[in-house]
Amino acid sequence: MSGASVLFIGGSGVISASCVREAVEQGFDVTVLNRGTTGGRPIPEGVTRLQADVSDRSALAEVLGDRRWDVVVNWVAFTADQVQADVDYFAGRTRQYVFISSASAYQTPATHLPITESTPLKNPYWQYSRDKIACEELLMEAYRDQDFPVTIVRPSHTYDETKLPLTGGWTAVARMRAGKPIIITGDGSSLWTLTHSRDFAVAFTGLLDRAEAIGEPFTITSDEAPTWNAIAHEIAAAAGVEDLKIVHVPADAINAVDPEWGAALLGDKANSSVFDNSKVRSLVPWYRARIPYRQGVREVIAWFEAHPEEQVVDERLDALMDELAERWAV
Repeated sequence: MSGASVLFIGGSGVISASCVREAVEQGFDVTVLNRGTTGGRPIPEGVTRLQADVSDRSALAEVLGDRRWDVVVNWVAFTADQVQADVDYFAGRTRQYVFISSASAYQTPATHLPITESTPLKNPYWQYSRDKIACEELLMEAYRDQDFPVTIVRPSHTYDETKLPLTGGWTAVARMRAGKPIIITGDGSSLWTLTHSRDFAVAFTGLLDRAEAIGEPFTITSDEAPTWNAIAHEIAAAAGVEDLKIVHVPADAINAVDPEWGAALLGDKANSSVFDNSKVRSLVPWYRARIPYRQGVREVIAWFEAHPEEQVVDERLDALMDELAERWAV
């Protein structure tokens, strides 16, 4: 049992909620700071809860006071100015600051697979990824120049029981069940790594309060990388759809009609992503992803069936998918 104190800034998201639960199970003294919402993911008993808007630095300072934590994890830092504010505030107040970056920060498209921590950081397609890269660069400079005790974690596509990987989420399942085609980018053969948040949490908590992790980046993913076509068929099977219809559409064509959807494809999902987890396993040798997507997606469909209010169809996106399907159907 660890006993080390950990402050989670955020802590109610898809990944962070699982990490809070795992940290509690591993014996960490956990504090969660957020705006008071849980996103439907309950905070475990025994967790200290603090409430503040992290973007309001004066309110944050008032809530945190002069308290110190062995580890600080910020799940909601996305830009360099947010990270600089953390460096200024937590320098000298923690022995490990964990920044949640993104595997989409890696060279896109990658020139070779599997992707490792030595793969260059470069994503010309997606601003989200470029912002994460800027955050990492700032933090590593603070580590070199100020001995700021940063650890960088790069998740790839990580899900829990509430999330589907296809664009539109439940919209795609509703289309499947209605006999309408879904849209898959390219020819559907690119490889995509999916990681359950419960698996991710095991590796993540193994890095907390570890001096060996200071100044280092770590990728945390599963080793399962099915094609997008295979992912769609697993979702269909879990949803009870026997006759799945797929229309393949180039990412550039999607980007031309919906730049937000297109940026997420060109900067991330349209590219094969397979990862080497050797580095995280060197510090967390007990880590093995144990939830295959075939099992995970059945949990997701069961969750939506139990929460009909969440079965929301995005009408704009649904209509756009109709247009793309009609144009690109073979």
